[in-house]
Amino acid sequence: MQVELLYRPAHSLARVVLAPGESVVAESGAMVGMSPNVQMQTQSTGGLAGGLKRLFGGESFFRNTFSATQGAGEVLFAQALCGDMELIDVPPQGLYIQNSAFVFSTPNVEINTKVGGFKSFFSRAGMFVLHAMAQGPGQVGIGAFGGLQLISCDSNMVIDTGHLVAWDATLQYSVGKSASGWIGSFLSGEGLVCHFRGQGRIWMQSRNPAEYGQYVGGMLPPA
Repeated sequence: MQVELLYRPAHSLARVVLAPGESVVAESGAMVGMSPNVQMQTQSTGGLAGGLKRLFGGESFFRNTFSATQGAGEVLFAQALCGDMELIDVPPQGLYIQNSAFVFSTPNVEINTKVGGFKSFFSRAGMFVLHAMAQGPGQVGIGAFGGLQLISCDSNMVIDTGHLVAWDATLQYSVGKSASGWIGSFLSGEGLVCHFRGQGRIWMQSRNPAEYGQYVGGMLPPA
């Protein structure tokens, strides 16, 4: 599989070239176009229970597998919001992905929905986050709202929850207040933040989808 990321960073589009018999797995609705010899198969990985967990986590119930038949094929993928995309090699320990950032992956990458419980609920990432693990070398295509920034966490890092896209599973994190007290956190407009501990990579997005939606929604005329 060969991937070319076009029109970065504002309106990214992934061009995936498949060798004969090769496949790529994508989130439902991510496909923009494909060559006529590419066949698409829709399935719910992990059965009904896995599909329902992804549904409540903000992900589509189904995922699509695109396979090249009778020669090489090509598929174009894009995310719902305007922004950058990145192709990441899945590390041995896995990768956590914010529940709307997954776009596509190689077939050997298993995407599981992890129950985040109370902590994840208040992180504004939904009740679930996605955990990507690969059987051998695997890649995941992620999408952001706005620009993507990769940073390295050496011991501790604090990031606004609305700007998180993905992070290495080697990192531990907890959600807390941005200020010393709840009133101060609320008045600051920053809300909740994630405190990361350990060593690993973190991908952030330059725009917060929830804040953007509230800002645009406030300018719309009443229905």
